[in-house]
Amino acid sequence: MERKYKQRGYRDRDAEDRKRERPEHPSEPRPKQDLLGPRTPRMVGTVMRVRCSNCGAVLAPGFDPNGQCPRCHAELHCCKQCVHFDTGKQFECTQPIPERIAKKDAKNGCTFFEFRMTVEKDTSPVSYATSAPAPATAAKPVDARKAFEDLFKK
Repeated sequence: MERKYKQRGYRDRDAEDRKRERPEHPSEPRPKQDLLGPRTPRMVGTVMRVRCSNCGAVLAPGFDPNGQCPRCHAELHCCKQCVHFDTGKQFECTQPIPERIAKKDAKNGCTFFEFRMTVEKDTSPVSYATSAPAPATAAKPVDARKAFEDLFKK
């Protein structure tokens, strides 16, 4: 090949130079993944919860549906707690009620009432040692210096 200019350019390398620059591939194949398969991701679980519409407190399972919220003492059997409560519908209810209930946070005797259950992510801390209870003899140190010294005791 004839060149216009006599200087060597970056594309004018010999084939031997190219072979020297490339690393040789190993003759054996790459190791396969673990036989157990890919790791499963830690997905956050979901939980069905009932919350107070007034203060947002989580109501414990087995609460009294005709009672009051334990935190803010708001009535639980009211329109604001109901699944069918919708401010965009007639009488602010998705069910065919005969007349509008004026106070949406007051106790009422609606026959269509159902608690609003929400699906939430379970963000409670996971306890892996639930089967083995912690020893009751372990006392917490009073101050930080005592805790530090307890780390290095033999």
